[in-house]
Amino acid sequence: MQTSLGFSRHQVVSAAKVCGAADESPSVKRLRLLVADKDFSFKAGQWVDFFIPGVSVVGGFSICSSPRLLEQERMIELAVKYTNHPPALWIHNQCTLDSEVAVRVGGEFFFDPQPADASRNLVLIAGGVGINPLLSILLHSADLLRERANKGSGYDIGTIKLFYSAKNTSELLFKKNILDLVNEFPEKIACSLHVTKQTTQISAALKPYITEGRLTEKEIRDHISEETLFYICGPPPMTDFFSKQLENSHVPKEHICFEKWW
Repeated sequence: MQTSLGFSRHQVVSAAKVCGAADESPSVKRLRLLVADKDFSFKAGQWVDFFIPGVSVVGGFSICSSPRLLEQERMIELAVKYTNHPPALWIHNQCTLDSEVAVRVGGEFFFDPQPADASRNLVLIAGGVGINPLLSILLHSADLLRERANKGSGYDIGTIKLFYSAKNTSELLFKKNILDLVNEFPEKIACSLHVTKQTTQISAALKPYITEGRLTEKEIRDHISEETLFYICGPPPMTDFFSKQLENSHVPKEHICFEKWW
């Protein structure tokens, strides 16, 4: 579930159609929506209000795909954890291909650099399903890297480091997407995956990236620099802890962005 401090929302409510659904983990379903409305756009990191016919409660879910996917194919993706919240229940139990819904973009948590902006490094800190908006930012960063490689122009992004913690490897979402990007941009994108309650053996492919145990402030502190922006999304205690630690380490407040969910 998403909340945002600013609660700023677009006015546009756009019709959307479910055109894909898959299990991302035992408890998370990944939805692909076709949004034909040309006025619908979003920035990497933002969320949508999710309107379902016959369900009075509005969902709030972060977009996990990149803005480029919307530009090219008019698609967005959401990954929704199973809970008793009516919109989440509908997605897990009743949603079918071609189900018609509606979406409206909101949120102050995003990464949307313009071509002339100063180069920045990114540190992305995710807990559980808090990975959703950070995957969108990671995918957008990769699009910016490709654009610069192909055209020799566009935003000059620095390095990107993802710290991502979940209970176990089956709850680490988007593993393939993340490792594909690390392999595509070994000089630019790196990840450190943490599992806190792993009971099964970790696969050989994942092992080099996995640390058993919680993410520590020291790991984050090693990445502090004047050029680095920090994006944090996860359970409120984790978000509070790392944003406070960064402030204590004299990272300017405007370089620390966070989104809380519950």
